[in-house]
Amino acid sequence: MDAGDLTKGNPVKPTVDASGEATTLDKRVTSLDDAVQAMAETRDFGKHTKLRRVLEALRRVLMQPGGAAAVQARAQSLEEAGLFQGTDWASPEILIPSLVGPSLHSGDVDTVVMEATSELRMLAVARGDFAHPTLPAEDARQFLSQVLAANMELMFTPPSEAERTQQGRAAQLVRDMFRHLAEEIGYDSILDNLVDEIWRILRQRPVQVESVQSLITRIAVYRDDPDVDLGVSSGHGIDRLITSLFGTTEACREDPGIDVFRSRLEAMDTGGLQSEATGFARAMHDTGLVSPYHAELLRYLLRESDYLIGEALGLSDTGRNCLMRYSQLVHRLIDVAVHPQTAQCIYGLALLLDRGILYEPPIVPALWRQLGLELSPVAQERLTAVFGDVPNPQARLVAGVLSVLGQPLGVGQGDNPTCQSARALSMWSYNDPDYLLQVVVWAARDNEILMHFEGQPISSKDSEAGVASTLPTDLDPVSLLVVPHLDRIYAEMGRRCAGRPGDPHRWVNPEFHGWWAARGFHINVDVETGNLVDLDEFLRQFHASYHPSYNGEQPVIHPQPAGVAVTDSAARYVGWHAITILRVAPDPQDVMRVYFYNPNNDSGQDWGDGVVVSTAGNGERFGEASLPFDQFASRLYIFHTDPLEGGEPERVPAGDIARIIGYIERSWGDDRLPAGKLQALRRPTSL
Repeated sequence: MDAGDLTKGNPVKPTVDASGEATTLDKRVTSLDDAVQAMAETRDFGKHTKLRRVLEALRRVLMQPGGAAAVQARAQSLEEAGLFQGTDWASPEILIPSLVGPSLHSGDVDTVVMEATSELRMLAVARGDFAHPTLPAEDARQFLSQVLAANMELMFTPPSEAERTQQGRAAQLVRDMFRHLAEEIGYDSILDNLVDEIWRILRQRPVQVESVQSLITRIAVYRDDPDVDLGVSSGHGIDRLITSLFGTTEACREDPGIDVFRSRLEAMDTGGLQSEATGFARAMHDTGLVSPYHAELLRYLLRESDYLIGEALGLSDTGRNCLMRYSQLVHRLIDVAVHPQTAQCIYGLALLLDRGILYEPPIVPALWRQLGLELSPVAQERLTAVFGDVPNPQARLVAGVLSVLGQPLGVGQGDNPTCQSARALSMWSYNDPDYLLQVVVWAARDNEILMHFEGQPISSKDSEAGVASTLPTDLDPVSLLVVPHLDRIYAEMGRRCAGRPGDPHRWVNPEFHGWWAARGFHINVDVETGNLVDLDEFLRQFHASYHPSYNGEQPVIHPQPAGVAVTDSAARYVGWHAITILRVAPDPQDVMRVYFYNPNNDSGQDWGDGVVVSTAGNGERFGEASLPFDQFASRLYIFHTDPLEGGEPERVPAGDIARIIGYIERSWGDDRLPAGKLQALRRPTSL
């Protein structure tokens, strides 16, 4: 097999130097071809013995100028030889763009080489050089555009010291490969996808927006750099995002800096201040992002009028009434919590006021207590370590409280297995905000949370480790302090259920979340074997509990904890996950949907077999995810219901049940149904 065969009609011509000798790249490409041919001629069971030679040859080629193009030309031969066989890269149609960055930053050079080669395979498919049997060219192009958009720094910045230390020369390999991808794909498509992705995340209104702000900042920097060609920027919506942070109004249009902006405010009359206030409010509610200049304006308006403060917050009538009734408290909250470094909490404050929760008797005194709270040394140290010391830890925590109270559905678990704790914080903020404030006080002041399980106290200080193996740090200020305590208490509740028949969440969920978590409990998985059981009854009971056509048109009153079996885009089982059922209602197309809260920072997920979680465009409110009722039911494995409200399960059509079971059979239920191969799984513990 010669080089032409290996590159499937796209050979890289040998290159020569001035003396007519073959270059280093040509020699290394020849070695790569030999290694690939040896792997191709080896039977499947022995291919792993040839892997080391191929990986080393790939690394040597990629380190050379022009190496990325050479590997791209050999993408089909590399795949057919078995390079990706038995690895996470074996099925390119289910790869996730957000996971590429962590692989390329890995300290393991083999992982870096495999990921880089996979991206060059995607490029070959996108360019039409490789007609992949499972991946259309347009899907490959879309994938690469998202990867490039999320890793722009790899195109424009040199390796950091940490990267050089961890990856050595491979750090430059990655950058050379990314520039090759960008030149082939085009910068315009990168920006299109990046902006689309930013808006998709912002429509979910997360509490934590640092990663989005970082992307917008990088776009702004690169666009102004004469050495960086981002292509034509018109039509990408970039200006709308950049100005939301750096040039929102006339007084800060050119991003003059806080001091200059403040001096301009001092020179304005009331009309000018109102124009600034409405401009900031409009941008904030449009994007969910808050400019540091907005914080400076709000602090300045404390000495002006509550009317202008209401304008700057963009309040509804309810919010304005709360502001006027509790102006002293609102002024103090702004004074303590709102700074350029914590500007994002302004959005939380506005939504808090619009929720009208200040009219609940415990909330106002609880917020005054929060403002005067003395933080424990542990709490101060944690907040300072993660967020810095400007503003002080007390201000950071109050800012975090405003965000969580204003955006109950924006709480995220970060990159941690703490979905139960994140769900609890969201549920308390949504349904019982004064209890949330009490829990924050316990964690921040006492460094301890005390809860009860069936009448017996559980202290977070005395409990063993929880689900998270390390203390999470990628959280909002409230979660940063509270989640480690909740995680330990949740785990201890589970331990106290050891030995009981069935799933422990039957008892844990109501005790952990609150009285409104219904005591009726349904599960379709046998805990001991992992096999599916009583599917027909389970699905009929779910319809009778939540579907308006079979539960007497009874809407969901209190958010209810539930558990889903998460699957990947190939519909393969990934794990158990805690969510909250918020409501069930027809969408604008009159399709009955379940609207739910997912504690992941990004709820828009492809669960395979056409089950794609929607976060906007189907009647979702900010922070909600949704699926058609039958698709949601196909991933559900635990739900709670009032045992005294039976509904009409017998009226559910058999065809509807059969359709849902079909979804289950084609996804996480594969090999768990009685007719299939029995597969014992570990006890579900992450719900």
